Formats: sequence, structure tokens, C-alpha cells
Amino acid sequence: MAPSARVIKLGRRYKYLAAAALALLLVQGLVVWSFSALEEEEADMNAQQRKNRSPDKAEHSKDPDNSAGRRAWRSRGKAGRSGSEVARVAREANPRSKLSTRLHVPQETWHNLTRDGDTGSVEGPHPTDRIFTPKCDVKGKDALSALSRATTQKCQQEIADIVCLHQLGQIIPKSLPRYCQTTGKITPGLQWEESDVGAPPPEDPLRIVYMLVVHGRAVRQLKRLIKAIYHKDHFYYIHVDQRSNYLHSEVVQLAQQYTNISVTPWRMITIWGGASLLTMYLRGMQDLLEMSDWPWDFFINLSATDYPTRTNEELVLFLSKYRDKNFLKSHGRDNARFIKKQGLDRLFHECDSHMWRLGERQIPEGIVVDGGSDWFALTRKFVKYVTYTQDVLVSELRRFYKYTLLPAESFFHTVLENSHDCDTLVDNNLRVTNWNRKLGCRCQYKHIVDWCGCSPNDFKPQDVVRLQQLSRPTFFARKFESSVNQEVLDILDAHLFGEPVPGTPGLKGYWENVYHSMEGQRALTDVTMTAYESFTRLALRELQSPEQLNRKRSCSFAPDGFSSAVEIYFYDDHFQGYLVTQKVHPSSTLEFWMIPRGSFRIVDQTGAANRIQSLEVGTEWDPKERIFRNFGGLIGPMDEPVAVQKWSHGVNVTVTVVWIDPTYIIAASYDISVDSEADFTQYKPPLSRPLRPGVWKVRLLHFWELLAEVKFFVIPLTYRNKEPLQGGDRWLHAGPSRGQYMEQNFQALSGILNLPPRVEVEQEANRRSELLGKDLEKWTDDGLSSFWSIGGVCTKTASSFCPSLPICSDTHWSSMSPDPKSELGPAGHDGRSR
Repeated sequence: MAPSARVIKLGRRYKYLAAAALALLLVQGLVVWSFSALEEEEADMNAQQRKNRSPDKAEHSKDPDNSAGRRAWRSRGKAGRSGSEVARVAREANPRSKLSTRLHVPQETWHNLTRDGDTGSVEGPHPTDRIFTPKCDVKGKDALSALSRATTQKCQQEIADIVCLHQLGQIIPKSLPRYCQTTGKITPGLQWEESDVGAPPPEDPLRIVYMLVVHGRAVRQLKRLIKAIYHKDHFYYIHVDQRSNYLHSEVVQLAQQYTNISVTPWRMITIWGGASLLTMYLRGMQDLLEMSDWPWDFFINLSATDYPTRTNEELVLFLSKYRDKNFLKSHGRDNARFIKKQGLDRLFHECDSHMWRLGERQIPEGIVVDGGSDWFALTRKFVKYVTYTQDVLVSELRRFYKYTLLPAESFFHTVLENSHDCDTLVDNNLRVTNWNRKLGCRCQYKHIVDWCGCSPNDFKPQDVVRLQQLSRPTFFARKFESSVNQEVLDILDAHLFGEPVPGTPGLKGYWENVYHSMEGQRALTDVTMTAYESFTRLALRELQSPEQLNRKRSCSFAPDGFSSAVEIYFYDDHFQGYLVTQKVHPSSTLEFWMIPRGSFRIVDQTGAANRIQSLEVGTEWDPKERIFRNFGGLIGPMDEPVAVQKWSHGVNVTVTVVWIDPTYIIAASYDISVDSEADFTQYKPPLSRPLRPGVWKVRLLHFWELLAEVKFFVIPLTYRNKEPLQGGDRWLHAGPSRGQYMEQNFQALSGILNLPPRVEVEQEANRRSELLGKDLEKWTDDGLSSFWSIGGVCTKTASSFCPSLPICSDTHWSSMSPDPKSELGPAGHDGRSR
């Protein structure tokens, strides 16, 4: 009996611990459930691409001009216990708990549950002690999942409070008044009369205020847009995302030169689909209404990726003719489908730079819910109404859309369609969007929103024909990215403003900043810090090379701190490399042009194998535009590279892709089936990290015969966490544990691939993994010099120490060279800045 008594006593002592463990397991189950549908969908897409039922046939969707895609998560019948049961278990784990349970999960446990590497926040994970106090028994899988994934206590508390209010029926109005006297949906349209082009200007031309909502780093493209739409009689109000400090500084400098360009004195973090975007618009509208010296008549919103397709004069003529109309693009006529697709029947909340889905909700009765595009042209009268009115319709819709996904795509439509001015709605937002939903709807925003959304494709020259085939009036198009294709903007400029003067400099060049010293090193990664410093050492060494002994003394420079700026450079829509600006001793500012060396080679182009066009490895693959956003292909040991193949059309073929590390470990091997009309195939093997630094090879084989090969360099890092590498960081360069990158071992293929013995290269790799300081820098420099060459060196001002160096503004490649297409000057006699 004694042993039994001890067992009972132990059971009583640890029953609460067991209950707590059960609660944690249930929470973990919810986390797994919440991500599973997204991951399954992504896995399905990857599988589809490996089978390669090509998504590359251009198919312009007939769907409306809005960006909502589909639910990110599918409901599951047996995905876990109910919210009340989970809460009950949590309360049982703490006998002192009351209805408002105080939950405390240890930080290390929460780290494992929430997977800090995939937090869903564009700002990254935030530490928290995981203590918050729900005011009710939180129910529902969506709400509980959001609580388990939120990264700060503040966000958790907000989610819990909103869910509790929603459970009490205090968030969403049950019904709202409809003031519109017309029954049904008001969607009139206007036809464009080409005969109106060239008509004399109206006697009382209206004035437009453009609100530009911008983020990122493409300041030259933004300036080119402003130059294209600028007129001294119009106004330009610019909001720069709070995270885009470099862009903000450049825009502030621009605005100081013009009385009709201004930058918002406040900045917000706005995310795709977020409620913050609507808040930003409403706040901006209030600012504009309070600017007594800006007497504007129409409000038009634009992004930096928009561009005009007609002149300012044509737009003013058109809007003056319809000065009492509001232009918004609707989704169509199937409201029920739109509500489901847009997620309007779901409750959302934005915090931690993420839109959390919290459960279902009802649409208010009595009104027509509409929506479509969040790009519009609105009259001052309507802007004043949505900004200042206190009527129930607008005030309650503001509250409803505060907890709505993509609110700017529906709020203004719904207010207008149910207001007294519903007859002023025109179903046209005056622009054309380049939708290709097979490429653009790939759940690419799941890291910032619990939903699957779509994004339009960039216009390219072959798409210009779409702008010429429209029957409805359009004045703008989107999207455009000069880093993807600048030629299409050149075509539009020639159409709108005439051909450029022969010999105009910089027409084919495009420069985009990727780093500026004003942001500090927080804007860099360990990989970019390592690479940029190495580029500087290589360029300064080039100035002292034996071929230049006659100026060795005068061209001996030493770097003064870290690089002051880095730009990516394109010419004729091809990436040309990095431009690194560096202050040096003796006192000078130099710029180095680093050009990538190609390493792709085709071995066999006979038979079915002649379809291969290129083979690339990189990171940040964009399946929509089918480019690597990491243009320079700088890869470090902790990165996750992707191999992409480009094909011509032809017969079906199956190929084998093999990854080989610097010590001849076969890291991965897999087959890809390439359909006859496939243009691209891509796959990211789940390689264990760290990757071994050095030269990697990816081979493409057909029946084990080599078709093509590409080499890429995994950079040995001189920094970890932005501090010089220390002795305890050597594991970073030692390759994966157990000497293999995947669970499956592929070394049996070594004989087929004719790989040399590994013993000596592995010994050398192990020796190098111990390097630090100058020896490590030399390893990095030697490796990068095999993949990059110096295209040029210039000086900002004439250097007496090295008089043979060209002045940067006199070169065609420097970021300091003339770029008139993106330079604004004083307004001319016609009011324009061109």
C-alpha cells in the first residue's frame, strides 16, 4: 500500500503541472492549425511548379480591379478544441484564475510556439513577457490563433479586447440608414470622346490635389512621376511610410523647392490590406481641407508605381466637364461573392504591422456594400463629407471599416453608394491596372495578413497595347517599376511629351539606392556589410595594382569609415552591378562600379535539351515578375537560395537538378518536369544551414548527361549581428551538422557526377572556417573577386592625389552623372517642369 500512497501523493502534487502542459500543447496545436492551410497552399503551388503546368501564359483576368484574393485559411472540421475548452484548461492549470484569466507563458516556450522566424510582422519579432489579461473567455479558432502568434503584449491585449467587445455585439452595427433614393446599385459609366482631345481649355479649369502614398527606395522613379504630372496650378501632398527614412529625406528636400509640393508632417506604417491605409487617407484629407492656400477641387491618390497615360491638360478638360462626379471602380454586380472574396464578413485587427483575422461577423443591414479598387478621383464636396460629417452612416461605417481587411477598397464606395450623393458615382477610377492573376495571386502577403491577396503585374513594352484598346476614359496606369522595366516609361514619355533630344544623357540608365549612411547600419545585413566592405577593398587595391605603378603614390587611398551609399545600376533594363560611394583618405569621395561576372554555361544543346535558356541561383525570387529581387545575388551562409531555370517552348522534358557544395558534398538532387509551353521552373530545396562558404555549383542534367551548370558564391561573413566575427562564431563557416544538407544522403551520386575526392578540399575548408580578422577578409575578397570585377572608379570632385581619375558627373555610369528624366526644375511658361 505504501508505494500506491506515494504514487497518489505525487499525482496530486503534479496534476496542475500536467494540466499546464496540456494547455500549452493545445495552444501549439492552434498555431500549427493556423499556418497549415497557408503552407499547404504554398506547397501545392511549389508542387504545381515542379510539375510545371506553366503559369506564364498571359491571361488578363476578367475579375474586377481589386486586390483581394481568397482566404488564407480553410475551415477544418476537426482542427482542435473549442476556444472555451482551451480557456477552461488554461484556468484549470491555475486554480486562482477567474474569468479574466491572466496568462503567462515562459519566453522560451513561446519562442518555440510562435516561430520567431515567421512572425508575420514586417518589422520582425518583438520580445515580450507574454502576460496579458483577457476581459472575457476568448472563443473562436481565429482569435485564439491570433493571440498565440501576436508578438507583443500590447497587440495581444488589443486582440483580446476587440474579440471580447465583438462577442458582446459592441463592434459591428447591426443596421445602418441608406440615404440614397435610388433602388439597387448605382454604377453609371462615361464614354471617352476622342473628339474632346485638343478642345480649348475650360474657362474655369479645376485644380487637382494629388496625394502620393509612397514607400521603399525608388526616389528617381518617384521624381519621374512627379515631373510627368507636375503643373504649377495643381498640388502634391506626399506621405512617406515611416520605415522609408531615406526616401523621406529625399522627398523633403524636393518639397522645399516648390510651394505646391508638401510632405505630411506625420508618418504612419501602412501595410498591404491594413486598416492604417484608410486612417492615413482620412487624416491626409483633413489636412488638405484645412490648407486654405491650396484651393483644390479634386482629390486623386497615386503611388510611386503609377504613371500618367494622358497629359495634365486632357485630365483637367475631362474633370472640368464632369466636375460633380466621383470616380471609383466597382467590383461588378455579384455582391455576395465580393463580400466573401474580400473578407468583409470577417473581423480583422491591425497591430504588430500585421492584419489578424479574428473571426466571423455580420454585414450591417439596410445598406448596399460595394468596393473594388482603392485608387480613385473624388470631389472636394465628397471628401469634405467623409471627413467632417457626423451622420450615423459615415461614423458607423468608419467604425466598421476600422476592423476590415483592405478597407480603402470598399469604404469610399460604400459611403457614396448609400449617401444622398449616390448619383455622382461613376464606375471608373480613370486608370488601368495590369492584372495577370495567374502570376499575381500567389498568397504573397501571408507574412503580413491572414488572407491571400493579389498584386498587379508591372507593365512592360508588350503591354502598352492594352492602353490603346480601352473604350473607357483612363488617365493613369499601374504598376511600373524602373528596376524591372524602364523602356515602357520611355514609350509613355515619348507619347505624352515627344521624343527626347538626341544626345540626352542618362536615358537608358536607372539608379536605385539600396543603402545610405543616414540610416545607419540597421539598414544593412551581415551579408551586405561584408560584401560592400570587400568591394571597397578590391577597388582600392585595383588603384594600386602593378598595371598602374606610374600613379601608385598618388592613388593610394585608405577608406574613411563604412561606405556612405550603395546604388544598384541598370542600363537598357539589364542589371549592371553595384555602385559603392566611399569617403577615403586623403580627403576625397570615390565611387566604385562593381560588375557581376557571369558563371552560367550551356554544355549540350542537342535534342530536347536545347530548350534551356538560363539557369540562375539567388534569393528573393519574385514569381510574379520572375526576377530575383536580390539583384546582385549576394548570398550568405544563413540564406535560402532558389534555383530558377528559363526555357524556350518545345517538347516535354524531365531534367535533374543537382546542388554541389564547395567540398563536393551533394547537397540536393531532384527532378523537374518541364511542360512544352513552360517558360520558367523554380524550386528552393530545404537545405540545412549554415551553408558552407565558397563556390557552389548547380548542375542541370538530362538522363545524367550534363546540360548546363551555374556557379554561385556563398560569402564568408566578416560580420555577425553587425559586429566583427569572433572565435565563437566559427560554426557559421563550418557547414551543416553531420556533413549533409538534407535528411537524404546523395553522395552515392558522386561517381555518376565524376566528382573528385573530398578529403583535401574538406581539410582546407575546415581550416578556412577558423579564419578571423585580415585572413578572413582575404578569403572573402578572393572569393568575391572571382564573381565581380571593377568596372570603373571615379571621384566626386577633382583629386590632386589622383588627377587621372575621372569626375563622376562626367561618366555615363556613376550615380552622380546627369539623369534629366528624373530631375525637376522650375516651372516653365506652360506651368510644367520638363
